[in-house]
Amino acid sequence: MSDRWQTAAMADETGTRHLLLLHGMGATGEVWLPWAPLLEHRWPGRWLAPDLAGHGWSPPLPAYSFEGLARRVVASLGPVAERLGPRDRLVVLGHSLGGVVALALAARSVGLPVDAVVGLGIKAVWSPAELDKARELAERPVTWFASRDEAARRYLRVSGLAGLFAPDHPVVDAGLRREDGRWRLAMDPAAFAVGEPRLPALLAATDVPVLLARGEHDPMVTDAQLKELGVPVATLPGLGHNAHVEDPEVVLSLLDPYH
Repeated sequence: MSDRWQTAAMADETGTRHLLLLHGMGATGEVWLPWAPLLEHRWPGRWLAPDLAGHGWSPPLPAYSFEGLARRVVASLGPVAERLGPRDRLVVLGHSLGGVVALALAARSVGLPVDAVVGLGIKAVWSPAELDKARELAERPVTWFASRDEAARRYLRVSGLAGLFAPDHPVVDAGLRREDGRWRLAMDPAAFAVGEPRLPALLAATDVPVLLARGEHDPMVTDAQLKELGVPVATLPGLGHNAHVEDPEVVLSLLDPYH
């Protein structure tokens, strides 16, 4: 899923609707796999769910920044971005880290014809202790596990997907690597050092419509924090940080205005 466009219903003469789905920290593009049947019927165009740099099958970066992650996404689009016509629409839906990367992609300086951004579960406020913890995680060496089950359970914790996918789910396979009989996570730990997103600056750098959404029970961000940013905010009742996994249909409905 990380390197090809998936085709749903093709658009008419008004242009093709392109949807870019960006996963959160520690996950991979395969986290959107359960969306495939819904998108076939609900999204009138094409969609792509790439692995962010240092995740899944995407190579690591020498150093991590939101702009660097966005540039890697642009590179993964390749000729697709070049073929976007004046009537085509590119909508970006990103979760958590992917939501920040989505905003970076929509910056005027990038030159990508983004039509709208939906950022889900973006952590807006970081304490010094939280940033210190992220830097500490980034400096840890890769952990090796004797069994796939051990590695799978660590992957689910690191990606925040524990309790949402079983350890033997195909989505988990994309987050694991086996080498010489041992298992590790596919993620580059250094990605944790990407830092705190400067959301006001990212929003000021784009001219496209932005919707910020969160699950009602997401402990990582509050409605008040998002509303301070001056863009529309949607709260999804009964859902948590991984609302796109908990209830794909509800999150997909956020895209209805952009068909």
